[in-house]
Amino acid sequence: MLGTAVRDDALTATAEGFELRIGLPWIRSMPLSSIAGLAVEVDGVPLVQGELEVMLGSRRMSPEALREERGWWFVQDRLVLAGRRALPPGTHPVAVDFQLMVPYLQARPGSPLVLPFHLEARLELDGKPVPSVSLDVA
Repeated sequence: MLGTAVRDDALTATAEGFELRIGLPWIRSMPLSSIAGLAVEVDGVPLVQGELEVMLGSRRMSPEALREERGWWFVQDRLVLAGRRALPPGTHPVAVDFQLMVPYLQARPGSPLVLPFHLEARLELDGKPVPSVSLDVA
């Protein structure tokens, strides 16, 4: 699951900075509201508040706003993380951390299971597209 969460073509340049597309590293689709603590680091430098947004179709929102979303992150689709930081051409180490609350599993009575995820890869900016049926989460 973790091996396919960040594909080789996940990092693309945009007019505002970059987009990073990540797959859901879990066995079932999950509500977007189950995502918390989303953090991104590029070239060893964390994106600070205001530099990171989540794209849902044409809507841009802060990572914290996901807790109010009613949509779903389907296992085959990619969550688009938009960074407001220009990146030079070439290869960039990226890391994404977040917690995923699994509402149908309990860690203990009355408390849902919360799983921490850490994804990392060295990605070529605007790398060669990988054949896929994935869509962006909308």
